Amino acid sequence: MQRDLDSPLGLDFDLDSEQIAWREQVRSFARENVTPHSRTFEEAHNLPRPLFEKMAKEGLLGVNIPESLGGAERGVVAYAIAMREMSRADSSVAVTMAVTNMAAEVIVHFGTEEQKRKHVPKITSGKYFAAAFALSEPGAGSDAAALSTKAERTSKGWILNGEKMWITSGDIADVFIVWARTGGPGAGGISCFLVEKGTQGFSAGKPEEKMGLRASHTTSLTFEDVEVGEDALLGELGKGFKVAMVALDGGRIGVSSQAVGIGEAALERARQFAVEESAGGTPLANEQAVQFQLADVATELDAAWLLALRAASMKQRKVRFSREAAMAKAFASEAANRATRTAVEIAGSRGILNDYIAPRLLRDCRVTQIYEGTSEVQRLVISREVLKSGVLP
Repeated sequence: MQRDLDSPLGLDFDLDSEQIAWREQVRSFARENVTPHSRTFEEAHNLPRPLFEKMAKEGLLGVNIPESLGGAERGVVAYAIAMREMSRADSSVAVTMAVTNMAAEVIVHFGTEEQKRKHVPKITSGKYFAAAFALSEPGAGSDAAALSTKAERTSKGWILNGEKMWITSGDIADVFIVWARTGGPGAGGISCFLVEKGTQGFSAGKPEEKMGLRASHTTSLTFEDVEVGEDALLGELGKGFKVAMVALDGGRIGVSSQAVGIGEAALERARQFAVEESAGGTPLANEQAVQFQLADVATELDAAWLLALRAASMKQRKVRFSREAAMAKAFASEAANRATRTAVEIAGSRGILNDYIAPRLLRDCRVTQIYEGTSEVQRLVISREVLKSGVLP
């Protein structure tokens, strides 16, 4: 029976030959350039710029960006594949890559031709170290519509004042997508701007000391009378909240794929422990309780990957995917966290005393239930769609 590759439900679960070749390319790159150095990256609390220059040459900083702007133009499914493979190797590298890709996509989708030509090729080529997404604030995390950073119009453009928090790559990025209030309260008063590193009055704080993702820098940002031109406005005036929501929907596909990659790395570590360790002279792998743990983790991660692929396929086919991305993100992040806990539990004392990989995966995974919208926010999105449209497609 011939498969319907254009099925609106995305029921063909097999990767095509190009996607498989891409997966092998990214997997090989990660094994050679990332996995052997992940401990060094974490202990240094830093990622080396030359690594991202190599990633740019592989197309990893613009996976879904048109070739005309320096991107790989491989599609959303290829991006999900890349996030999964890079996250297996090092999630700090993956999240820096993810936000850079996300920022480039936002500029391509909403920017003027001048904005695209100015910034996107620098992102995809690695000329910019990274790009950043500046939405969250001290008083506006899950409720992005409550942000208070202001942009006031002047004869030359705009002046920005305010503070952002929890910004990935805040001190190393060269271009920032910044949300600020240009009108009244609520979502309708928010606009979006492009701000370049080094703009007078714009500064980043010190990297936060985090539980996980220690090699990825997370900082605050401060805007003190930051002047930008009229050409810094990204998208329509007062339509910045829509820009953020479109970006976050796509970002949830990335986090879903990231979570699956972390979870699979944890499953492999758990498998290694089960094979190598014994209790009372009996290999752990022979214990039914351990077998059941591994079976549950493997099943949940497979299901999570299929949910992520469905959302990625729908975005790639330009089908509305908000519900599916939220489902993938909530399920994958929670499944991956269970996988990392299982890896540490199977390892026992070795998992917390003299193993490095399992505890790092546990720490790195926790934030997947928080950023790009908490699991509770995902459930709000899902329930809203179910109540509005019903259960069946």
